[in-house]
Amino acid sequence: MESNRKANKIIYFISLTILLVILYFAYQHYQKNNFNDFIRSETKIYTSYFTRDKEVKYNNKTTYKIETPEYNDAMFFKKVQVKKNQPYKVTCMVKTNQVEAKEEQSGVGAQISIEGTTERSIAINGTQDWQKIELIFNSKGREEINIGFRLGGYLGEAKGEAWFADFTIEEGMVENNNNWKFACFIFKTTDVTINQKQIKLSVTQNDIKDITNTIDLFESSCGNLSNGKMTADCDIYEMNTPLSQLSYDNQYGYFVSAEDIEEQIKDTIATNNYDHIFAIVRLRR
Repeated sequence: MESNRKANKIIYFISLTILLVILYFAYQHYQKNNFNDFIRSETKIYTSYFTRDKEVKYNNKTTYKIETPEYNDAMFFKKVQVKKNQPYKVTCMVKTNQVEAKEEQSGVGAQISIEGTTERSIAINGTQDWQKIELIFNSKGREEINIGFRLGGYLGEAKGEAWFADFTIEEGMVENNNNWKFACFIFKTTDVTINQKQIKLSVTQNDIKDITNTIDLFESSCGNLSNGKMTADCDIYEMNTPLSQLSYDNQYGYFVSAEDIEEQIKDTIATNNYDHIFAIVRLRR
């Protein structure tokens, strides 16, 4: 009898140990693969890896990681209820490691996007530390949308690693003010490398004078042509830092995208409430 009790205790201890080990690994699996109602999506199935990363954290919280060894378009997305014809702002923190677009085009990288549309934030490429990105959009006639945190793009694919954290969505207010504020950035120098050729272009003082006169005319014309229903207030910024990169589109060629000027203008934009942004550059001699 005594030997049976000892044997039963040993069996119980072993069973309890095995159960605790199973629970531990089950919990670890849950922690790594619990996406809190986010749905995983990718163009090329089983190409990207989606995890909750407890090693790379933001504010001591695990992050959402997309790892793509080969070019793909992958995202976490969640269905969100919205009100019709309302403005919204979505923000998150993003960190990247060796993110690279498959083709030389704008809008591909680590970004916030609305699944199934071209609406997106700026796209982050390369290896960059944590930074905030945001997407501002109008719901229009929609009552629900899929907000995606993406490594890739609507029209392209990317590879590398991206971490997302600290998601927020805010409902804005419809602005009834008929005075529109414009930020006009004049880049004095374009200094880019295209097809291994260094191209450097500059605007002259006469160019800047013509641009300023055109902007002044735009301000006065808005009120006159709309019979006072719309007025324009334009702030002009002369940028001494060269424009050092251009985006490329197979159909339209090289152009200036939000990603190309974001670093130079973000501090100005952050401290002002602008409705529209103009970037004025010289692209031809």
